[in-house]
Amino acid sequence: MTKDELIEKAAQLPVPSKEAAAEYAARSESLAAELNRLMGAREDLEALIGPNNKEMMQDNHRNHARFMSSLLAGYSPEVLVNTVLWVFRAYRSHGFHPTYWPAQLDTWITLLQSELSKPAYDSVYPLYHFMLIHQPDFVQLSDQDMEPPAREL
Repeated sequence: MTKDELIEKAAQLPVPSKEAAAEYAARSESLAAELNRLMGAREDLEALIGPNNKEMMQDNHRNHARFMSSLLAGYSPEVLVNTVLWVFRAYRSHGFHPTYWPAQLDTWITLLQSELSKPAYDSVYPLYHFMLIHQPDFVQLSDQDMEPPAREL
């Protein structure tokens, strides 16, 4: 799948409600803190993020909550796709494994379902589902971006 195709698919997602965006933003710090606690307790954490990357992972979760708060308030498919691709490239270059994102997103989804009202969760979930099911596409596209350019002989 190309980046443009991902953007087209993201453009088909329902725009989150203003109420859901406000609820998410109000709880974003506590959600990120709980996600850090849950992910930090995983026995397979080093396999997911590489050695000595726990603080970077925690920063990623806080940044994710801030980014999603902003995205929910003013949804842009281009910003969603471009940011996720940037995050994949940046964090993978520091040793994060592609399996980190499904583990993280599954945990976010579970947490959001338990912490947000049903209407807010229902409004936010499509974005998380999109990121989760397109994780292989984000990996493939970020792999292409990370490959060094071919050298002419």
